[in-house]
Amino acid sequence: MGKNLEFELNDASGSGYLATPQNGSGPAVIVIQEWWGLVGHITDVVDRFAAAGFVAFAPDLYHGQAAAEPDTAKKLMMELQLDKAGKEIINSAKYLMSLPETSSKTVGTVGFCMGGSLSIWSGTLDPVIDRAVGFYPGSSWERHAPKWSNYKGKRAMIHCAESDGTSSAPGIQEAIGGITGAGGSIEVFDYSGTQHAFFNNDRPEVFNPAASQLAWDRTVNFLKDKV
Repeated sequence: MGKNLEFELNDASGSGYLATPQNGSGPAVIVIQEWWGLVGHITDVVDRFAAAGFVAFAPDLYHGQAAAEPDTAKKLMMELQLDKAGKEIINSAKYLMSLPETSSKTVGTVGFCMGGSLSIWSGTLDPVIDRAVGFYPGSSWERHAPKWSNYKGKRAMIHCAESDGTSSAPGIQEAIGGITGAGGSIEVFDYSGTQHAFFNNDRPEVFNPAASQLAWDRTVNFLKDKV
């Protein structure tokens, strides 16, 4: 089990949920929330990463707020200031790199829905993040305005739900073109018969156990591959 904490590092601060592996050390990964906030599903994912051997941290991008229904979640998402969120993600990455438990020289990110977009975008923000995974990221990059050229030498992975249009969706195609055009690499997977948020086991109406397990295995192997 992990813990909620606040940190200070080089005049930067942050808060979130941290979990570390039982063997004492491992590669660093940032888990980025869905539009609901830092809810139980996300802290459970952090714990799962720690059990898989990672030093995992989920920054609290809503600073204590969370949503239980879509209207509130949408409001919180639209109020999120991306420039500040990006800085918090980078601060979190540098915080993980400062921990003695971290064995990797760089940090990976993984996010879901809103967080899926933020995860892929975070690969454009700082060299400390060199691999990123996005579960069913959003369909448009207009708000993020990503500098895809910063993906040179970096790697990404995207898991696509069938209900979102699979990897044929315009936003996914833009990410593929931008990342490969920059000299980065990207793996994209489609999951037949899946709904948006198919990984979220707190939402039985969309949760797909088989697709979720396959996407999880692919993600863990991807994030460990460069360690």
